[in-house]
Amino acid sequence: MAPPPTTPSTRRQTLLSLISTAASATAAAHTFLTSNDLTLHPSQTLALESNISQVSLSISNFLSLIHHPIAFAIPRPPPPPPSWFSRFMKNGQVDENDNDPFFSEAFRMKRSAFSYLVSLLNNSCLQSLSVPPTTAVAAAVFRLAHGAPFNAVGRRFDLDTPTACKVFYVVCKAIIDNLSHLFELRSDLERISVGFGWMSLPNCCGVLGVENFSVKGNLFGENGSVMVQALVDSECRFLDVSAGWPSTMKPELVLRQSELFSSVEETRELLNGATYQLNDGTDIPQYILGESCFPLLPWLITPYKKSRLDSDDGGGGEGDDLEMKEAFNSVHSRGMELVDTAFGRLRARWKILLKEWKEESIESFPYVVVACCLLHNFLIKSNEEFPDEDSDYMRNHDLSEYEGEGDETGERIRSAIAADLCRWEDC
Repeated sequence: MAPPPTTPSTRRQTLLSLISTAASATAAAHTFLTSNDLTLHPSQTLALESNISQVSLSISNFLSLIHHPIAFAIPRPPPPPPSWFSRFMKNGQVDENDNDPFFSEAFRMKRSAFSYLVSLLNNSCLQSLSVPPTTAVAAAVFRLAHGAPFNAVGRRFDLDTPTACKVFYVVCKAIIDNLSHLFELRSDLERISVGFGWMSLPNCCGVLGVENFSVKGNLFGENGSVMVQALVDSECRFLDVSAGWPSTMKPELVLRQSELFSSVEETRELLNGATYQLNDGTDIPQYILGESCFPLLPWLITPYKKSRLDSDDGGGGEGDDLEMKEAFNSVHSRGMELVDTAFGRLRARWKILLKEWKEESIESFPYVVVACCLLHNFLIKSNEEFPDEDSDYMRNHDLSEYEGEGDETGERIRSAIAADLCRWEDC
């Protein structure tokens, strides 16, 4: 028996029936979310919220296209519950001790570290807000931790969207103002240099690398990004960060315009400490390791260029042979892995850095990155465990080698370190 013929009227009724079913399912999902938002992982609630919002908007758009009254019999979602944060803090399921997994999932740190952070930031800057300091810090950290949009942050912390935005940037500024001492390049250089002893790098004061963060749109050309130059120590703490450079700039130009370069080359504030004497009597000044995209300088020691590993003109004098160069490059490569690890941990903990940054808010990007780096150091000080997601992270290593010639003093220092490494490894 043939099915009855369809008409525009029956097709319309079928579509409306399907829309009604989708609307009922959407309302049920909303009810589930509001009933279980304290037990679901934040990433799950954020994804579910986004899906519900998209489906609801699609239903409304469809009904407007067919000129159907919005009063169409769609179950209305339940009224919004009280602030998620206030319920979260009072919830009986939330363990009051410092091993509360719900708290750590939401804010990427333990309660004790969060409470200490609030005490450090609770100054006149936060008190100028119309929001309690604990709520302000929690809202900002939640956005950093999960990359949540401002309207989602506002719903959870009982803030309107403009207030959530203002709170976020005020807290980021407070983090930079109050925690900047955690960039310890100037204050704890002895600890930093001792930490590289396990790599047989005498007098090394850090490892310098760059990382790129995606930008939505064509502000910096197709597949453009924002570049961050960072110096890290042997424990993957950030020692110096220069953020917000367009990826169209060469890394050596970023270096020369950074405060780090100025502090070493111009004001002589950094890397001017005691030298270290190798077994052969060579004095090694304080220096840092740098990626191959940077120039070789007396204080910035880069690897031997791949194109010169098989040649005799790598610079450095007697004993500068292939084995010696490879020994140095091997240790140098292990040092650069510290930059990979630091950025991997940073991205794993602060998911906001995984999102594409919008062109219209690109000026705020450096503040957010620096705030994340300082919180990273703060949590290392607080003995927080690192996220598991960072273990396989690799930066973009497709950067071109520096094309210019290396500094002669830098070549001599690199050759002396390479020869010393080779002696230790019986090259």
